[in-house]
Amino acid sequence: MSVRPSPDPLSSMWAWIAWDLRFHRQRAGMSGEEFGRIINVVRATVSRMESGEYRIQDAHARALDKYFNTGGHFARLLHFARLGHNPDWHKDHLNIEGRSDVIKSYEALVVPGLLQIPEYARALIAAGGEPDVDGLVDERMSRQGIFSRESPPVLWVLLNQNILDWPVGGPDVMRPQLARLLEASEQANIGIRVVPRASGAHAGANGSFKILSGPAGEFAYTDSPGGGRLVPSTAEVKTFAIRYDRIGMHALPEDQSRDVIKQAMEALI
Repeated sequence: MSVRPSPDPLSSMWAWIAWDLRFHRQRAGMSGEEFGRIINVVRATVSRMESGEYRIQDAHARALDKYFNTGGHFARLLHFARLGHNPDWHKDHLNIEGRSDVIKSYEALVVPGLLQIPEYARALIAAGGEPDVDGLVDERMSRQGIFSRESPPVLWVLLNQNILDWPVGGPDVMRPQLARLLEASEQANIGIRVVPRASGAHAGANGSFKILSGPAGEFAYTDSPGGGRLVPSTAEVKTFAIRYDRIGMHALPEDQSRDVIKQAMEALI
């Protein structure tokens, strides 16, 4: 079995953690299987952790600190790794999204990427001044392939009403985009609820986010210019789940949401 190289520990806090895992294991003269028993994972997962492909969680850090009597070394590294910016967050988020079983999304500004039509995506990406518009549109459309899986994910969307009225790409783009939302809302694994303007201020005022649940665990992701933020901490993900539920308290039922989408279509000239 080939050994995956550890990343440069000076490149990021996450890389430092990966490097330290191998350092402590090798210093103790332990095999990957023995090391895995400390944190309750298999040898292959240890290898992925040491290469930086898979990140340790709170329970892993606590178990390692206890076993090696580090005084909280791994817990502190994990804490600061989560606070810092990681340029791979967007890429990691897409990988997790592609393997998720349940995706909960709150959108404050635009139709979620998983439900965008190519023309709508192109208008948004081009307006952002991106150099490779075609490539980014293709990437966004390829993400929607998860709905063609044998067991497609459940997608629950809370959609700010202002999104329906913002003519991205003009009426000729918005009509089919709204039609796509209506079509998607009829699928058994997709639920779309509109948060009406009349609800006033609510917990979604701080911006869009999504919660991803699947084999890798539960994560939250927030998007922003220059790169988003991936939240792997179980405790912090719970705060996003609470926020999602609080926003949902203001959202219309699915049937009424479809009516609002239809009204927005009819209003297009």
